[in-house]
Amino acid sequence: MDLFDNEDKKRKGGGFNILSGDATGGDGGYGAGTLSLDNMTPVIIDPAEDRAFIDMGALHARSEIEKKVKFSADKEEVPEPKLYWLVWVTVDHKDGKPCYTGVGACETLVENSDKRIRKGYKSMPEHVNNMDKSMKGKLAVDHMDDHSKYILGEFLKGFNKDYWDHSSEELHQALHAKGDDEDNS
Repeated sequence: MDLFDNEDKKRKGGGFNILSGDATGGDGGYGAGTLSLDNMTPVIIDPAEDRAFIDMGALHARSEIEKKVKFSADKEEVPEPKLYWLVWVTVDHKDGKPCYTGVGACETLVENSDKRIRKGYKSMPEHVNNMDKSMKGKLAVDHMDDHSKYILGEFLKGFNKDYWDHSSEELHQALHAKGDDEDNS
């Protein structure tokens, strides 16, 4: 029997699913307990280049900075590391208006070389925990350097000023949003 012969056959099973919306219609049947990442976006901060960008590939560990990198849980194994922050940003509604509600930053180090396969560092527990915090509307950015926080704040403000304006003062303060006072003068 050739399992790869029939393209119409689909794999069946009850594995982990990432679904859009409520697949159960609220009845708690098959698919209950699945995770929806509809309102979460990964933002990459590159402080050395003063840039921030969205990279949806990060949802599956396939972002621009993660490709062709062999990751380790030991920072010491990364020669000439370049710092990036992979930031999980959640958007939700507050008082009927969309805003940034959760932000969880994760340190990522990647060997700064032209090798075909580079070495890197990231902590999977940190990614899982900070993604969870972001989804729950919490902030996990205290461990970021001030320059990276500022880049993130400016990126979020520039990406959607209305979302930024409706976000909490706690978020504005956490990201050192310089220029907010200047906008009001």
